[in-house]
Amino acid sequence: MRGDISHSPDSKEGSMTDLTIALTDELRTKMHDLYRHLHANPELSMQEHKTAELIQSSLVALGIDTFVCGGTGVVGVLTNGVGPTVAFRADSDGLPIAEDTGVDYASAATGHLDDGTEVPVMHGCGHDTHVATLLTVAELLAGAREAWAGTIVFLFQPGEETAAGAKAMVEDRLWDRAPKPEIVFGQHVGPMLAGTVHVASGDAMAMADSLKVTVYGQGSHGSQPQDSIDPIIQGVNMINRIQTIVSREVHPMKPAVVTVATFHAGLKENIIADRAEFTINVRTLDPEVREQVNAALRRIIYAEAAASGAPKPLIEELYTFPRNYNDPEATAELVAELQKVLGENNVTPSSPMMGSEDFGLLAEVIGVPSVFWMFGGHTAETLESGKPVPVNHSPFFAPEIEPTLATGVQAAMTAILSKVGI
Repeated sequence: MRGDISHSPDSKEGSMTDLTIALTDELRTKMHDLYRHLHANPELSMQEHKTAELIQSSLVALGIDTFVCGGTGVVGVLTNGVGPTVAFRADSDGLPIAEDTGVDYASAATGHLDDGTEVPVMHGCGHDTHVATLLTVAELLAGAREAWAGTIVFLFQPGEETAAGAKAMVEDRLWDRAPKPEIVFGQHVGPMLAGTVHVASGDAMAMADSLKVTVYGQGSHGSQPQDSIDPIIQGVNMINRIQTIVSREVHPMKPAVVTVATFHAGLKENIIADRAEFTINVRTLDPEVREQVNAALRRIIYAEAAASGAPKPLIEELYTFPRNYNDPEATAELVAELQKVLGENNVTPSSPMMGSEDFGLLAEVIGVPSVFWMFGGHTAETLESGKPVPVNHSPFFAPEIEPTLATGVQAAMTAILSKVGI
């Protein structure tokens, strides 16, 4: 059934900020079963149809108003009297990875990429954890209305992995259809110690830009290079020069990463191709550095083509991730609350991550603060084994069910009640 209400040992009399709405054994088992089901049945980005149906039916069963937003996103609105409005996001999409965790609830699911290619699908980034914990939080709060007052907006967002989901929800008039919150919270499981929470103040995760570059040349027989404009040579020179942007153009105290991860050209060893394609991924924390790096990329690519006497290359944007910035004041307040509930040693400050998230857009478009944190999913034994630690996007990534899920519930409940608790 629903949760039991109790105060944490360190709570002050009459302070609902320190209130813990505890998981019952029955609800904990229900959460575990839900997590295993989600893990075994992942869906690719913007294709989360069955996941969305499960989320919506679960919210409706709790008496929470819902609507579909952004294609396969689901929004739940729970109002309980007069008080602040707060939003909390969980992402729901899986990844095109063949799972190799060995757990008995491992995914054997498949899906199709946009080009029709069939691929294995896995919850290799822990989004199943996020959905299971937030649905459990919704059930706890729906069953403990005497503990809080206000409005909670539950955001179950699709397509985080492709940066399409938050944008799709915003463009589908999310904040015209749902009450505007005073703050947006979110969390993500990661390869840290289960039971711990890690929060950065200020920049939390990097902005990201991914580009596809098509280099044009002139094809020829391999024995007649004088009749060609070799796109492979062009591409190699572009890539070599691109690697100097961070080391020679960006200030050394400002983080930036430029990665060229794919390169494709030609079909046969004795034919000089007429084009080549490669992709670039850029990660930055500072908006000015982002602009600088992207401008340098274009300058180098176009200049190398001109130097080769080749046509102008085509540069296409694949996706872009927004800034993920934790409001310092709101972060400090939340850290203090989390430390009361989870213990000071289990809540630690962290540095910005060069990974990316589209979470920040949800708050940015309405000009309200946001706070986003990581919670651990591995045992001490796994972390101290001396073996490679399974990280997000690995075929071996399977968070330990407990205390991972319970910590996710506690952290989310603490954040929400810090605003709406009576």
